Amino acid sequence: MKEKLPIYLDYNATTPIAPEVAEYMKPFLTDYFGNPSSSHYFGVRAKEEIVKARKSVADMLNCSAEEIIFTSGGTEANNLAIKGIAEANISKGNHIITSTVEHPAVLNVCKYLESKDFEITIIPVDQYGRVNPKDVEDAIKPETILITIMHSNNEVGTSQPIEEISEIAKRHKVIFHTDCAQSIGKVKIDVKELGVDLLSVAGHKFYAPKGVGVLYIKIGTKVSNLMQGAGHERGLRPGTENILEIAGLGKAAELVKNNLNEYSSHMLKMRNRFEKGVLESCKNVRVNGHPENRLPNTSNIGFKDISAYYMLSQIPQIAASPGSACNSKEVQISNVLKQMNVPIEFAEGTIRFSFGRTTKEEEIDRAVMLIGEFIKRK
Repeated sequence: MKEKLPIYLDYNATTPIAPEVAEYMKPFLTDYFGNPSSSHYFGVRAKEEIVKARKSVADMLNCSAEEIIFTSGGTEANNLAIKGIAEANISKGNHIITSTVEHPAVLNVCKYLESKDFEITIIPVDQYGRVNPKDVEDAIKPETILITIMHSNNEVGTSQPIEEISEIAKRHKVIFHTDCAQSIGKVKIDVKELGVDLLSVAGHKFYAPKGVGVLYIKIGTKVSNLMQGAGHERGLRPGTENILEIAGLGKAAELVKNNLNEYSSHMLKMRNRFEKGVLESCKNVRVNGHPENRLPNTSNIGFKDISAYYMLSQIPQIAASPGSACNSKEVQISNVLKQMNVPIEFAEGTIRFSFGRTTKEEEIDRAVMLIGEFIKRK
């Protein structure tokens, strides 16, 4: 008998590899194993796949293929963007602007640069986790070389006013980077419409394998490489290319390009069904994040005076992420919830539920029922 798995509602943490992607990758495990730098058949076939995947990602983002750099994931893409811009522009200034709700792959990079005599300004957010573009503009000074603000938050789903910030950056001739790890495959991401200079992508967030990502670098934007080696990826990311996962990433990008509206509308339908059910069946709950400018698949819900860890431990049939960390001494509220000033009685009981392409209505209804039953037992 097949094991009955929990209901997976943690798609913001990672997604499974799409069946189409897994099938597409199979020949690269066995037949097409060549080094793309080799001139014989096996190398040429591998090189062709890199070219194809680069174009697929470029088509998804609406940019040129030469603006796509493959990385090992979103964290490396963020490091290459932020450190690369800092090093390449040190003669122009040493000031970087970011926000309080960025992923650690951005905040910790900025913290590292601060130890190297860079000045970091961290912009606050409102109760919904949104940056005010005016605060960004007010923080700009002659020494400012980079603004890095995420597109959408991984915990609460709030989307930032990227187009407005990019206009501000252009007026002040400041380079603008956005971390798009959580947004790809859920909402339309067009680099021309966003107006950004650099954009980070993580493959495993949109049904590609873990361990592969992308940094979009607008033509004319100078970035220093983080590693020394051969001339792979325009010399910015040396090392023999990960053909297997790059092939998978390309296929995943193709699926997003062709099916985004379907994916997005389904996730929104599942999220709305879930939130409606929880709000109707449970008292003393609040939805965190912007009511409108929010990813269609993300529902961050605070249950008053309940430990999120305890709640999830009592409902093992649901796989989701708590909004706080628990140790032997105290409950540590997530930085994002703190910055949004979520009341402690809700923050400690906050759980992020995130939905995917294959989430079913019956899964939503069962999850709502299980949550409602737990609340009644309290």
